[in-house]
Amino acid sequence: MERIFTLLFIVCTLGLFSCGNNRTNRPVQTVVHSTRIDNAVSSAETIIQWRGTDRSGVYHEEGLMTSWESNVPELLWHFDGLEDGHSSPAIADGKIYLTGMANGKGFIYVFDLNGKLLNKKEYGREWDRNYDGSRGTVTINDEKLYLISGLGVLYCFNKNSLNLIWEKNLLQTFNAPNIRWGIAESPLIIGDKVIATPGGRQYNMVALNKNTGELIWSTPAMGDQSAYCSPIFIDDQEVPLIVTMTANHIIGVNADTGEILWSHPNSNRWSVHANSPVYGDNMILVTSGYGRGSTMLRLTNGGRSVQQAWFNENLDNRIGGMVKVGNYVYGSGDNNRFWFCVDWQTGEIKWQERGLAMGVIIANKDMLYLYTDRGDMILARATPEKFDIVGRFSITLGTNQHWAHPVIYNGILYVRRGDTIMAYNIKV
Repeated sequence: MERIFTLLFIVCTLGLFSCGNNRTNRPVQTVVHSTRIDNAVSSAETIIQWRGTDRSGVYHEEGLMTSWESNVPELLWHFDGLEDGHSSPAIADGKIYLTGMANGKGFIYVFDLNGKLLNKKEYGREWDRNYDGSRGTVTINDEKLYLISGLGVLYCFNKNSLNLIWEKNLLQTFNAPNIRWGIAESPLIIGDKVIATPGGRQYNMVALNKNTGELIWSTPAMGDQSAYCSPIFIDDQEVPLIVTMTANHIIGVNADTGEILWSHPNSNRWSVHANSPVYGDNMILVTSGYGRGSTMLRLTNGGRSVQQAWFNENLDNRIGGMVKVGNYVYGSGDNNRFWFCVDWQTGEIKWQERGLAMGVIIANKDMLYLYTDRGDMILARATPEKFDIVGRFSITLGTNQHWAHPVIYNGILYVRRGDTIMAYNIKV
């Protein structure tokens, strides 16, 4: 049982988490090497939120190394002093936004691309009951920052000043209980709405006005509790669709009206479904740990209904996410301690390999970036032929678990581990 609790925790959506107080007493420190990062941003500015630009975990940058075997990425800088937390970096306009917790209080940190701390702002109480620290990743939209704490409070801040614009305690307002390891959701912005999933019988999912926090719509969905999942938005169907996982169901909600369009049973031992769904080719992949496995749903009737396309209990990632590259999906298991490549259309396993700890996965074009929970950062080719590793190095800085999802931005790989953020040069 203790092993289960130790391994459990949820990024989600993710942010992810960190536990314990085994931190060394290091001073806050920024190390900047001679190689500096160009702070110029393009006219088509990329905004990084949870799992990249579109929550898929797949990036689309040019000019990155395709092997680390003879050229290990250089550590450009690191900053120690984020305290407890598992959220990933969010990036926009040449600034990096992260959260952390100290003495039970949550903070937003703002850095430039060279690791200089520009601002730090307390936002309120954070989760300090188990696996302490901030969870959900900041969402950036229209000069505002949106953040849900582990205690279920949704905050909206001015992106530049960090002044509070509005806040709403989702659990109190919508009569929802918190969950065993604290709310772990990154807000989803759709038009003028910010979407969150407090859970509960009457207000399972809600849409609030992103400028005022006022309720626009709510759905009781299936009446489940929240399940550590950050929702995704699907806009290529006849109806605009929000998809997420709650404690016992996968749900599809009309983004305009809040109408529950469909649901599909999805349960495991601990009601933990921390991975955002993956969408492509009119199909939705949802993956849960503790032996639950992966379910592929095919959208029908313009998004108003679904059919199960396949189910694979072996592919049971808990908190590390999956990525779709071409016609295949990649990720690691949980009870099934393999790394996998699976055919997107059929669920057929193309390869499965032991030898590495389970972990997080992101991708850039046809390269996979694996961050194991033992601290290995691994580069591999995305191919159904074999598990083709082409380089690795160890993440030795930071504290506690290796659970936060890495980010790629302008040729830099950003890795957060507990109280430390690191920036590695992965450009050719």
